[in-house]
Amino acid sequence: MNDPDEITAWQRINRRTTTSGKLRAANVQQLADIGMRHVINLALDDHPEALREEAGLLRAARIRYTHLPVPFDGPNDAHFEAFVAAYEADDEPVHVHCIANMRVSAFLYRYHRDRDGMPEAQARTLMEQQWSPDTSDHPVTLPWARFIAAS
Repeated sequence: MNDPDEITAWQRINRRTTTSGKLRAANVQQLADIGMRHVINLALDDHPEALREEAGLLRAARIRYTHLPVPFDGPNDAHFEAFVAAYEADDEPVHVHCIANMRVSAFLYRYHRDRDGMPEAQARTLMEQQWSPDTSDHPVTLPWARFIAAS
């Protein structure tokens, strides 16, 4: 089966990892069909576009679910460490998502750069396919510029 490109902000990082923005109920089976065995959600439950009952839908599809809510105005190192622990818990195929694939791209940028040994330029190219949080001093992006600068 081909990657479900119709999922918001879909991106395949490698054979093991895919990312996206918000999920819809129909996307759960699509993720199962391409072999995803774990979903990590960085979005807040109370976001208007969050998938209600996501945990139950994934459980029914036999996909493990980890919810790590990261406030858009306050990502921090504790969030990053929790993400690393969830991501490295096994080597099963994993899909990481939020609402717009902005949180996720920043988290994976740091992961690739600091933990995976990926060259910074390559990690940045992957992140910038979704957004560039450190190219503006807009108040919304400042916490993310600080987040990706941390190591």
